[in-house]
Amino acid sequence: MIHDAQMDYYGTRLATCSSDRSVKIFDVRNGGQILVADLRGHEGPVWQVAWAHPMYGNILASCSYDRKVIIWKEENGTWEKTHEHTGHDSSVNSVCWAPHDYGLILACGSSDGAISLLTYTGLGQWEVKKINNAHTIGCNAVSWAPAVIPGSLIDQPSGQKPNYIKKFASGGCDNLIKLWKEEEDGQWKEEQKLEAHSDWVRDVAWAPSIGLPTSTIASCSQDGRVFVWTCDDASGNTWSPKLLHKFNDVVWHVSWSITANILAVSGGDNKVSSVTQSRPTPCDPVDCSMPGLPVHHRLPERTQTHVHRVGDTFQPSHPLWYSDPPPLHQHLAALILLSVSMNGAFRHLLEVEL
Repeated sequence: MIHDAQMDYYGTRLATCSSDRSVKIFDVRNGGQILVADLRGHEGPVWQVAWAHPMYGNILASCSYDRKVIIWKEENGTWEKTHEHTGHDSSVNSVCWAPHDYGLILACGSSDGAISLLTYTGLGQWEVKKINNAHTIGCNAVSWAPAVIPGSLIDQPSGQKPNYIKKFASGGCDNLIKLWKEEEDGQWKEEQKLEAHSDWVRDVAWAPSIGLPTSTIASCSQDGRVFVWTCDDASGNTWSPKLLHKFNDVVWHVSWSITANILAVSGGDNKVSSVTQSRPTPCDPVDCSMPGLPVHHRLPERTQTHVHRVGDTFQPSHPLWYSDPPPLHQHLAALILLSVSMNGAFRHLLEVEL
């Protein structure tokens, strides 16, 4: 059973992970599918993979039920294990690389309730910081905020170096979404606690940004609901949830397009939904100072939801009776968006006008 599939930065390689404890990398250029690496190192089902930015080389992270996070690197055409993190006491459910502006930093969420931050310090060494008891019972998902200051597109003085503040979101078995911020002393502090779901939060996704004034996060849950959270407050203290849809089954995964105007949602009903932003008017009343720009932060009020049936290729694999329940991500949403980029015949399903 394949649990995750992720394209690299250039869209030429596809990494997958599965219940057979393997991580596989395929060359998918020119419509082909050539296996170039079969990585073995985990001792349990592998839940998720994540590519680092190519400025650091060809680097891939994977996490597993075996409590390990493995970082793989390609050197001279050969993939090797470059680091193994064993600092968790239970299944590691999610891995996510920080924006490349911050350096090579990996966030890892585990069923032991903790979140680890692995930072590469050079010469093969990794510094580990750990947020203990981040989520009661367990953490299911982590997602970094973009390295773009909200409102910087309009307000940032030209030539001034931005003052980046590292932030990420996490979702857990306590039904909560939490926002974390790095303090000046390098320690991580809980900044916000977002409450709207009535069951385990299965995934969170911080939307990409070009510097518009509003920050946006999507979340999905065991309760079948998908929320989009928006914050217009420059201080980042006031977040408002908007219910996008209530599904009849658990929702496992949410994924933004790179322009943040398409949200793909996958769930236990074996369907994928795409939520697309309507085309803004030439001078949208929300922001008339920037004519023609899509207003991403108004997505909840200006959306259309399309549900497309997924064939039997994708079967539910998320038993609720796991004693130590990891989110067995099939990442249907990511796979459907992948099919859009690889097969023009499906493009009309998810294409949106800007």
